[in-house]
Amino acid sequence: MTKRDYYEVLGLSREATAEELKKAYRRLAREYHPDVNQDDPEAAEKFKEIKEAFDVLSDQDRRAQYDRFGHAPEGGFAGNGFGGFSGFGGFEDILETFFGGGTRTGRPSGPQRGSDLRYDLEISLQDVAFGLETTVFVPRDETCETCLGSGARPGTAPVTCATCGGSGQQQVVRNTAFGRFVSAKPCEICQGEGRLIKERCSVCQGRGRLQRERKIDIKVPPGVDTGSRLRVSGEGEAGFRGGPPGDLYIFFKVRPHELFKREANDIIVDVPVSFAQAALGVEMEVPTLDGKARLKIPEGTQPGTFFRLRGKGLPHLRGYGRGDQHVHVTVKIPRKLSAKEKELLREYARLAGEEVNPADKGILDKVKDALGGK
Repeated sequence: MTKRDYYEVLGLSREATAEELKKAYRRLAREYHPDVNQDDPEAAEKFKEIKEAFDVLSDQDRRAQYDRFGHAPEGGFAGNGFGGFSGFGGFEDILETFFGGGTRTGRPSGPQRGSDLRYDLEISLQDVAFGLETTVFVPRDETCETCLGSGARPGTAPVTCATCGGSGQQQVVRNTAFGRFVSAKPCEICQGEGRLIKERCSVCQGRGRLQRERKIDIKVPPGVDTGSRLRVSGEGEAGFRGGPPGDLYIFFKVRPHELFKREANDIIVDVPVSFAQAALGVEMEVPTLDGKARLKIPEGTQPGTFFRLRGKGLPHLRGYGRGDQHVHVTVKIPRKLSAKEKELLREYARLAGEEVNPADKGILDKVKDALGGK
């Protein structure tokens, strides 16, 4: 589809000034913006055409190129991001640009929410199993009770900065070879606050906030894991200018246990048994998070066998019930045996048809062997 001449779209001559361009765009944008023409399906296309024309003609270099060569191919002039007024959103953005708004690049002048805080809490595996009620002490900024957060001496109030008119920013205009650029920076007088405090609060020195250590009681839910977090609403930093406080986030780290290993909601424990216990079977006590439990090891149990104790694991964080405990059987081999124990084991090996090292020889026999049997 052939594009209309940009000057024709805006209803201007080729000699139109920058101010005439701005006035024409402002008028047409108000008339055809989709937000105010929701019942007209063609309004969006007309607004897009008007915006494209203005984006090109409001930039000196792009306008000069357009005057010489006309419309660029697809992906040429329009929407390349170099236009000083490109990227409008809603109807409020247009009004803000043309009527001197732009406060969004400065600090917010109204109530502002306080920052969130993080507290790292180390807990034990027993705490994971049964939950925990504890107290933490969190340093944070709180609203000054003397000035109620205004920063001004009681009986006085902050005043609007006359330099920036309360916007918190100043416009900087630069003329370059590529055109006229307008940027914004924080106001040097009010430091971007948009207001000035003539008489500061003697307690907080004009900050409106004081740092204190807050005592907070928390409940650790059963089933948490390392990396889990708990949000404590409203226990973060105090807000600015009457804004709400932030939140406190408790991050958990579970200490390694000397006996138990965790796998999701299950736990694993190694239980050593002797050769005789594994071979003949035994009923023994094994440790659990709830205390001792009886476990029957059947005869002939092999090293590495696992036995499951249902419901002896960790609770599900967002569900019901608990995981299981898995008992891993290891067979311990004695390092030293008495003469009688060796004799009995050799007899067992003989009956089982197993080969073992011969009985230890006395010192005289060893000397004879070394001398060739003489």
